[in-house]
Amino acid sequence: MTENTALYVYALLPDRQGAADGVTGLDGRPLRLAEVPGTGVAALVHDATPAPYQGGDAEVRRWVAEQNEAVTTVWERVGTLLPMTFNVLVAEDTDAGRSAQQRLGEWVAEQHADITGQLRALAGRCELRVEVTLDRAAAATADGASSAPERTEPGDRSPGMRRLLAKQREQREKNTAGRLADTLHAGLRRRLLAVAEDLRDRGPAHRVPGETDVLSAALLVRNQDVDAVGAVLSEAQAGEPALRIRFLGPWPPYSFAETRPQRPTEPTLG
Repeated sequence: MTENTALYVYALLPDRQGAADGVTGLDGRPLRLAEVPGTGVAALVHDATPAPYQGGDAEVRRWVAEQNEAVTTVWERVGTLLPMTFNVLVAEDTDAGRSAQQRLGEWVAEQHADITGQLRALAGRCELRVEVTLDRAAAATADGASSAPERTEPGDRSPGMRRLLAKQREQREKNTAGRLADTLHAGLRRRLLAVAEDLRDRGPAHRVPGETDVLSAALLVRNQDVDAVGAVLSEAQAGEPALRIRFLGPWPPYSFAETRPQRPTEPTLG
């Protein structure tokens, strides 16, 4: 396989001299800016072979972490960028005599208005990830639903009866938490949207036994409003002690960057 006839693309960003200086990516590869003349846009890239990165789960997680760290470093320097997903490659077109950089430049030029519009819209903004759940046992205790009849009945019980009673208690707790989660969801979503510019529902990254999902979302927030999101979550926690809140970020706006080159297997950029 021909070496380094492709570009691995990390992000699109304003063409700022020095933005990638000293930054490394996957496996410590040095990154550079591939500028697109006449657009004011550059791509954060490293030279690569025209084959996607493949490996075991641990290796892929390491690569993804390295990519995120590189993108975050450049984002903090520049203030806005469009991050790409893992394994976005642009290969040369030998039949047409077009290098990888030419092909990437052509695509950026075609999408120039959309790319620059998004870069402006995302400037000074970050992504926060919020996951809110209810501890079922705590919610049921506060509601009184955990007052199980078996606690007042005298005598020892067989293992089978204890298992049955435990399952009944678990189901009561689950039902109680489900009703409360439905009640809390709309209000929490509304309060978050009062301080965030956008909210996109996402599946929870963590599933904890004994917890019921209330809300899992990515928020697009102005940098100066990060503390306001924290205040909303703190207020929600104070109002409902059974809530369990995971608040992550700030990160580059992965969930809100719409522009994506096609995948390596597709003919336009593959």
